[in-house]
Amino acid sequence: MTRFLLLLLCLCGLGQALAETRYITDIAQIELRKGESTRYKILRYLTSGEAVEELSTNRKTGYSRIWTKDGTSGYVLTRQLQDEPGARDRLAAMEVRLAELQQAPDQLAVKLSQLRSAHERLTADHEDLEQEKEQLEEELAAIRYASTNLVAITQERSDLRKRVVDLTGQVADLQQKNRDLKNETNQRWFLIGAGVVTGAILIGLALPHLRFRRRKSDWGAL
Repeated sequence: MTRFLLLLLCLCGLGQALAETRYITDIAQIELRKGESTRYKILRYLTSGEAVEELSTNRKTGYSRIWTKDGTSGYVLTRQLQDEPGARDRLAAMEVRLAELQQAPDQLAVKLSQLRSAHERLTADHEDLEQEKEQLEEELAAIRYASTNLVAITQERSDLRKRVVDLTGQVADLQQKNRDLKNETNQRWFLIGAGVVTGAILIGLALPHLRFRRRKSDWGAL
């Protein structure tokens, strides 16, 4: 008995998995019976537009086995089922949709205002970014100009250093030549002075002899 109940539950579950949603027609009420003919007991009445799950259809009897939302399983005439809700339910749905559409302009106006505010913020942000971009471009140009001048200044400084080194060498050479010239001049004056002294000494030594000879000559004449 337990196995039979489990098998029945499994079959019911499988039927629910394969079931298709259908709707009761616009007839005010239809009978949900226990079997596939009017001889079977009426389980309950179904109202127009009520959604049920169609589990199976018997074309010979013209009945369909259905499953209601409250868990009741039974049979109804297949012709009393349709694929979409009844006209009354569709009308109610259309009225709800119409009410939503009537409220839509106000909602759209709010959204439009929000979009305009967002657009204004984005425009302001764009202008700020453009200004920042211009400033950055000016700074970049200044940096490039400074970099170019720095290279030129560095090269000029290097050239000046080389020039200073060359001039320092030239000055050193001139100083050495000046020292050499002074030494040579001093040597010349020294030699001249020595020559003068030597000549004076020689003259001093020669003068006595010249005077003696002259006197002697003068005596011979007497």
